[in-house]
This record gives sequence, C-alpha cells and structure tokens, in this order.
Amino acid sequence: MTQDLYKKAEQFVIDSFTKLGKTSQIKHFERTVFWIKQLKADADEALLISAIAHDIERAFRKQDVKDKKHSHSYADPEFFRPHEERGAEIMANFLKKEGAEHKLIDRVKMLISKHEEGGNDDQNLLKDADSISFFENNVPTFLTKHVSEVGKEKVKEKFDWMFNRITSEKAKQIARQWYEEAIKKLE
Repeated sequence: MTQDLYKKAEQFVIDSFTKLGKTSQIKHFERTVFWIKQLKADADEALLISAIAHDIERAFRKQDVKDKKHSHSYADPEFFRPHEERGAEIMANFLKKEGAEHKLIDRVKMLISKHEEGGNDDQNLLKDADSISFFENNVPTFLTKHVSEVGKEKVKEKFDWMFNRITSEKAKQIARQWYEEAIKKLE
C-alpha cells in the first residue's frame, strides 16, 4: 500500500474543510478510518481513502443539496444520493490528478457512491464505520445546531436511520451505547 496516496487524500480532505472553517468535522473522518481498521484489519488503500473522504462533497456542497437538507428526510435517497455521487466524482478527480491507478480510482468511486446506503460487503463496511463514527463524534452538533434548524423529530429520525442502517452485528454493538445515549439526550 502506498501510504503516500492515502496521506495526500487525507491532506486534501483536511485542507478542503479547513478552508471552510469546518475543522470540527475532520475528527469524524479520522474516526471513520479508525473504525474501518477495527472492523477489517486488512482494509485496503481504497477503503481507507474512501473512509477519510466519504463526506468530501460537504466541502464542495452545492445549493441544491443544501436546500434539500431542510425539505427532505436525512434518510431520503433524493437527499443523500447527490451527496454520494458528487463525493465519488470529487475524489475520482483528485486521485486522477495524483496519478492513481484506474483500478483504485474505480474502487474509491464505487465505495463512496454507496457509503450512505451500502450495497456490497465493503460498501456496507464503510457505511457501518461511518455510523459508528457519527455516534461517537457528531451527536453533540445534532443535539444543538440541527435540533434548532430542523427540530427534534427530524434529528431523532436521523439517529434512528444511522443506527438501523448498520449491517454488521459487531458494528451495531459498538454503536448501540452511543445511539441510546443520543436518544436519551434528545428527549
């Protein structure tokens, strides 16, 4: 594995969010990588790059997705599909510029393009690691900022969706305590 390419992708993500003043989100990405490694010790480079960069679209978010955030459910494919597809394209373009092999680029695109809904084993793994990291790191923001923006009902829906979409029993066990605490704090 060329740690160099992973490090470049990680720096691209950090720089992209730092420019927006959204450095608080970086921990979520780093911990998604951590949880990938916990769930699959032999995770390949494409999986690790996808984990650090799965939400890169947020650093380049277009108004149409921003508008849908408030008018759709977080679990609505009409909301999350553009997020997945654009994120996959952003990373594919970055990796092309870095001279990555087509096979790696295609794998990263495939993984990021389904990180919210899952699909194959590795897409499910990325989704599960994303959910664990969400509960570990993002709940406070949802309990404050998102509750005031969209209301408790939509935030509860997000928490339930993020937990219920977890595929592996091991990942569900890891996330369960954080999920239950988040629900209690929301009420």
